[in-house]
Amino acid sequence: MSRSRSVAFCGLSIALLAVGAWVTVPLGPVPFTLQTMMMVFVLLLLPSREALISIFAYVAIGALGIPVFSGMRGGMGVMLGTSGGFIYGFALGALLAVAVLRFWPEPSSKAASYAREGVAAVAFLAVSYLCGWVQLMAVADLGPAAAFLAGIAPFILLDAIKLAIGVALAHSVRQAVPELRKARA
Repeated sequence: MSRSRSVAFCGLSIALLAVGAWVTVPLGPVPFTLQTMMMVFVLLLLPSREALISIFAYVAIGALGIPVFSGMRGGMGVMLGTSGGFIYGFALGALLAVAVLRFWPEPSSKAASYAREGVAAVAFLAVSYLCGWVQLMAVADLGPAAAFLAGIAPFILLDAIKLAIGVALAHSVRQAVPELRKARA
């Protein structure tokens, strides 16, 4: 992928991540957004380097105060608040997802490819949940069970659906744009 095309894809990905965050439904201390779906889409669509650059840049831009997080918010107040752990967990989870994708070679069958990418998506989400859970306990002064019930349990089914959609979208776009398949390899 050319440098200018790589920069363009990273910029578009950051915009997609922001738009996904702006679709917000408040559900207690942690809002429901489309961020996880967009994160998985970007992770599985772009080459690993560009995906990581996009996700880390998104987190950094938001931490600096640009309103790219849920509810059109940004800044260190968000990063240090009840949902901040999930946000920096996206970056750490992206690292694990990329490691899974690199460790597990691209399979030849479509079903095995979906399984590989599904495992990477679940690894991504597990790290985000862990970081978010720990920070929610600390910031909201909740015990482990209360933090789980407030910040993770309401989202598990919805997040599973979003992960499946993100994986399917990435597959569909790669099928429609063969150039992306070559760049991903």
